[in-house]
Amino acid sequence: MNVLVVGGSGLIGGTIALELQKRGHDVTIMSRKAAESGPLAGFKHLEGNYIYDEIGDGRLQGFDALVFSAAADIRNIPQDGSITPEAFYTQANDIAVPRFFQAAKDAGIKKSVLIGTFYPQVAPHQIGVDAYVTSRHNAAEGALALADENFSVCALNPPFVLGHLESVSAPHLDALVHYARGHIPDMPVFAPKGGTNHISTHSLAIATCNALENGENGKGYLIGDENLSWKEYLELWFAAAGNPVELEVRDEEHPFFPNIILFAGPGATVSFDMSDEDMAVLDYPRNQIADLVKEIVDLTP
Repeated sequence: MNVLVVGGSGLIGGTIALELQKRGHDVTIMSRKAAESGPLAGFKHLEGNYIYDEIGDGRLQGFDALVFSAAADIRNIPQDGSITPEAFYTQANDIAVPRFFQAAKDAGIKKSVLIGTFYPQVAPHQIGVDAYVTSRHNAAEGALALADENFSVCALNPPFVLGHLESVSAPHLDALVHYARGHIPDMPVFAPKGGTNHISTHSLAIATCNALENGENGKGYLIGDENLSWKEYLELWFAAAGNPVELEVRDEEHPFFPNIILFAGPGATVSFDMSDEDMAVLDYPRNQIADLVKEIVDLTP
């Protein structure tokens, strides 16, 4: 298939693009800038900003399938005060994501997968309360509502996603490695209460390819891999860094997991298991996190 990956220059979208290419698909990445180095530099590139561009201008014609991995989160909010977070999320997620899927449908694209987030399914009480969770819920619902016999749409809603990709920077992971190595002495060493599910970019990429081929039209899949407390998760990093430690659990905000990104609530534990039915469709590798943590630590200077 001729597949367009929106947000394909990022960690998640880039890993998906590589997996699609590995399976023999003809892949084009759409992003604001083309990759200049690394494994993503060889892909065909379509310049575009899904939030502000007029996408229904013919650019999407000729593609068979779409993977959309570009919805906005807290990292994308303009910091100049020109727009409130609530207004930005509405513009970038509630409005722009379904608009893009409508343009894809109008252009004759037949299959599509939206990479969403798990919060609307694991913390539905935040819909209508938290602007980010509400916008991601509305984005997914708007895209899925376009599904019909001529346009297949499904959504994959992952938890915390961990991975690495050459030439794609991940400063928060670099900092986490240095923290685990004991190189940030002024930062307190502890684990916050609670925990969450995690999945690797590799697992998510395989699930995406399988969803594109066999996903149920109109369905939003809650997907994940390992349920870990924050204590267990952080201790994986310390052990991989050669600095094993028994972390104290404190009922306070942690610098690497601030409350502003814990949309289920500070101290909450979010855990779930995949159903056999969904795994039969998505069919991705499990128990990836510990090995991936070690791999990231070993690659970090």
